[in-house]
Amino acid sequence: MCEQQESSMDRVSRRHVLRSAVAGSLLMPGILQELLADDSVPGRVNDSLAAKKSHFHPTARQVIFLFMTGGVSQVDTFDHKPRLYQDVGKEVKLDHPEIRNRPGYERIFLKRPQWEFQKHGECGTEVSALFPHVAGCVDDIALIRSMHTDHSNHYNATLGMHTGSFAFARPSLGAWISYGLGTENRNLPSFVTIAPAQTYAGTQVYASDFLPGAHQGTLVAPGAEPIANVAPRVGRPQQEKELAALAKRNRKHLAGRGDDPHLAARINTFETAFGMQMAVPDAFDLTTETDATLQLYGLPRGSSAGFAWQCLMARRLVERGVRFIELIDTGSSGNWDSHGDMLDHARLARNVDQPIAALLKDLKSRGLLDETLVVWTTEFGRTPFNNTAEAKGREHHNWAFSSWLAGGGVKRGVVHGETDEYGIRVARDGVHVHDLHATILHLMGLDHTRLTYRHSGRDFRLTDVHGNVIHDLLA
Repeated sequence: MCEQQESSMDRVSRRHVLRSAVAGSLLMPGILQELLADDSVPGRVNDSLAAKKSHFHPTARQVIFLFMTGGVSQVDTFDHKPRLYQDVGKEVKLDHPEIRNRPGYERIFLKRPQWEFQKHGECGTEVSALFPHVAGCVDDIALIRSMHTDHSNHYNATLGMHTGSFAFARPSLGAWISYGLGTENRNLPSFVTIAPAQTYAGTQVYASDFLPGAHQGTLVAPGAEPIANVAPRVGRPQQEKELAALAKRNRKHLAGRGDDPHLAARINTFETAFGMQMAVPDAFDLTTETDATLQLYGLPRGSSAGFAWQCLMARRLVERGVRFIELIDTGSSGNWDSHGDMLDHARLARNVDQPIAALLKDLKSRGLLDETLVVWTTEFGRTPFNNTAEAKGREHHNWAFSSWLAGGGVKRGVVHGETDEYGIRVARDGVHVHDLHATILHLMGLDHTRLTYRHSGRDFRLTDVHGNVIHDLLA
């Protein structure tokens, strides 16, 4: 663990723990008051969720991570390639094992994008007709056209985008940020993942792995009961007494085991769950949202499904101090893995375009965008070519794809990097997944080389031994 982390993760007294357990806003009768008043009881809890100091002054306090699972085509969305329209059908020679060893790919030909591009905003960034609403926000966006990653398999690329590891289970980005900075709201998880279904790599995309368990993401599934079992089964007074008695026993149990951090994390999680009983119903209650706000997102009143609901919930969770929120597009419309027909992208884009733009506009209008980093990405891109020029779909492509950032100290209305004339390979200013992670941590005030955790005899970090902050993206 880095020096900065050690100084800001001092163990707190059981008094602090019990106060956080009742969130300071609940009544503390009887047993709780006695426990809080009695300083002679031994035992201290390593509170890994306590708010911590960053390594340096951050420009963002929270992250909203938008993940378009399946592989979005860069040449059909954010990376305009006029030559690809002109040279459609041209045979290209790529002497690479991924191409040579693919059945039916003895010869490959350029495939034309199926949507036109236009310049938008004062910055003039070119975006395709697939994203008309997001295109209207380009003056607030830093677009990366030179992303690349290590794998072209969904599982590996998705794992890499979330954990920095392409083959082995490691803590996710959200868990690292929760570990590095703690939480600003003890009544809600510091890390929330909102997804209708699991994506590739499953629960590992929001797992804490060897980090304390309190930093694992909480899965929220759109629907009538986004978080299961939140409603208490007993009355408040009885539950408070039970919690106080449990806290006393837990403290004694912990003190006899050398303040085991894993045990402490589990106790912290129980306390957070108690606070969630009050905070969750309020956070997920959209009845207070105005008709104008719902219309902005394209969300019918009373609906609790769809990407519009996910985006509006992200804004509400940001308002309530949740540190890291991921929205995964795994809805009923399927995912972006368009092997068979690129026209699938049209349906998928309609599902997310207006809600994403609404989220940016809503955050900005409320003064939240300056301190909230919004990240849009996918696990890899799609091939600008196929085995025939008339092929309807595109294949996996990890050599080049597009992502973008907005808010939270990011430059506005800029484009970073470029690919070659056909969008096949990065031509300038490449950004690897490790570089993206290093940049996100930097914007949150964390040095990716110092945010470490000792496990199995070595210091681990999100970026392993790689990663460079992309300073050209910083305002």
